[in-house]
Amino acid sequence: MDWKTDEDLAWAVEEACLNARPAPVQVSLGGWLLRAAGGPTRRTNSLNPLRGPRDDPAAVIAAAEPICRGLGRPLIVRVPDLAPEMDALLDRLGYRAEGETATLFADFAGFGARPPDDVGVAPDPDPSWFAAQAACEGVTDEIALRTYRASLGCLILPRLFVHRIAAGRTVGVAYGAVHRRLLVLESVATHPEHRRSGHAAALVAALMIWARGQGAEGACLQVVAGNHPARALYAGLGFTRTLHGYRYRRRD
Repeated sequence: MDWKTDEDLAWAVEEACLNARPAPVQVSLGGWLLRAAGGPTRRTNSLNPLRGPRDDPAAVIAAAEPICRGLGRPLIVRVPDLAPEMDALLDRLGYRAEGETATLFADFAGFGARPPDDVGVAPDPDPSWFAAQAACEGVTDEIALRTYRASLGCLILPRLFVHRIAAGRTVGVAYGAVHRRLLVLESVATHPEHRRSGHAAALVAALMIWARGQGAEGACLQVVAGNHPARALYAGLGFTRTLHGYRYRRRD
């Protein structure tokens, strides 16, 4: 593997996750990356640390806040355990914490799943995939739908979009992207009427099998820390290692 230490792996995963869910608009600010996709998604509308030297937190926040004001949005800072230096300043500025998330990893060395049945695959999402993804997630807001499509329109990594059909309808979707021998799992969702039936596991397995063929040596994903059913699902697929957590911080 390319990751000699746990820190190497964790930062490689951070980079891969940023690239697997792009933001159409972003700016570098002293070792931090401010992403501004629009819409409600915090991940593509937040300030994120990069590996290496980073400027003084106060200088970075002073640069980022007016940019966000100009966009008519509050500044959201994503703070991974890998780069906690923002926390003390944000405490003083009254930024509250929310959205605690865990970053999980699975080594492909012990992965041996069989190809699942009834999983459709495509290199890019078509309108029916987007419609199924919105139905699975329960998203109806037009801005959210538009900014999600715009984000995936910027995805240039090797990728695969998958869906599963049962009883004549699409009951689950997901996509994966490979970056530096890492598969990033994204947008894994099952329709509420068809959950707990193994559909998500089948979609993830299909993506992991594809990624191994692309030369990936492991897979990663980010999941809400308190989502115990999802974490149990992923643990059963080999995601037994928690690399680090992160949280979002903002003030209203």
